[in-house]
Amino acid sequence: MKNILWLLLLLAAAAQGADLLVFSGSNSGGGAKGIYAYRFNTLSGELTPKGLAVATSNPSFVTVDATGRFLYAVNEVAGQGMVSAFSIDRAAARLNSINQVSSKGSGPCHLAFDATGRWLAVANYASGSVAVFPVGPGGKLGDAVAFDQHRGSGVNHARQVGPHAHEAVFSPDNRYLLTADLGLDQILVYRFDAAKGSIAPNDPPFAVLPPGSGPRHLVFHPNGKVVYVLNEITSTVTAFRYDAAKGELQDFQTLSALPAHFTRPTTAGEIAINAAGTALYTSNRGHDSIALFDIEPELFRLAEPEHTPTLGKTPRHFTLDPDGRFLLVSNQDSDNIEVFRVHSRSGELTPAKYKPVEQPRPVCLVFVK
Repeated sequence: MKNILWLLLLLAAAAQGADLLVFSGSNSGGGAKGIYAYRFNTLSGELTPKGLAVATSNPSFVTVDATGRFLYAVNEVAGQGMVSAFSIDRAAARLNSINQVSSKGSGPCHLAFDATGRWLAVANYASGSVAVFPVGPGGKLGDAVAFDQHRGSGVNHARQVGPHAHEAVFSPDNRYLLTADLGLDQILVYRFDAAKGSIAPNDPPFAVLPPGSGPRHLVFHPNGKVVYVLNEITSTVTAFRYDAAKGELQDFQTLSALPAHFTRPTTAGEIAINAAGTALYTSNRGHDSIALFDIEPELFRLAEPEHTPTLGKTPRHFTLDPDGRFLLVSNQDSDNIEVFRVHSRSGELTPAKYKPVEQPRPVCLVFVK
């Protein structure tokens, strides 16, 4: 009898869906005060605001460690940027400060954990550098143990007068660190030592994008053999074959993320791929849409994209929920977060039709599993 009751309780809970914590970073200004918290229902897709989780300066990118106990944020400020560590209070949907360290550069804009969870890589946009930080057992950050300053410029004199590291991503086997530099039109590749947290230029040390592309973010295909790079300035996606043994990239396709004949100002924002590796998503800031690319199953080329309006302005960031059933979009300049249902086979997006969630200057969303 007890076993039957327990089974009924489990079935009832599954029917109602689980509640996951979601944290949202923001840009300072416009009333934004820091990182905000939400509850997300995995069955209905409803996103419920829980208020300000912590006050902190310009937390434009946030990430959570694999244990779900700690959250890390860049403080994207002029001059000396910072990286902040917080413990997560799940019950209260709040963040408690652990410590804060220098990002070793200006305007940090992205964070990524290595596979061991012991190292956190940071991309400094304004100063064009990358650094690696140790993460202690209590979530505390140590000072940087590795650093590299990028040098050079690109052809776009308005955007590429110097290096602008925009994202740092570890390879699936944890042997390499890839950094997208918008100012150089390069993906810089470093050999990574997970025992020491050190980085060293690979041979070859980088892959080249078409001049003026402005690579912003990248994502590995689940097979680990293909990398898709989102180019901010030209609003294009470049696909690369990835040689995991050598850490080498070879491009094989570049495709626009915009509809044909669209000419108004727009820049690319975020890129993500579904778990099955069949659908790639990017955001267009100006066209204010999510582009959906079907991925060819053998050659991994991208089809011409379809577009879904984001129901707001300037979709800087979006993320898929852990089950891949919903996609959440941060519309930075209209102060709203929108939820879309994801079709299980096609990957197509449809609005969940809940009341828009209002937040000042939302720019980054992360789930706590």
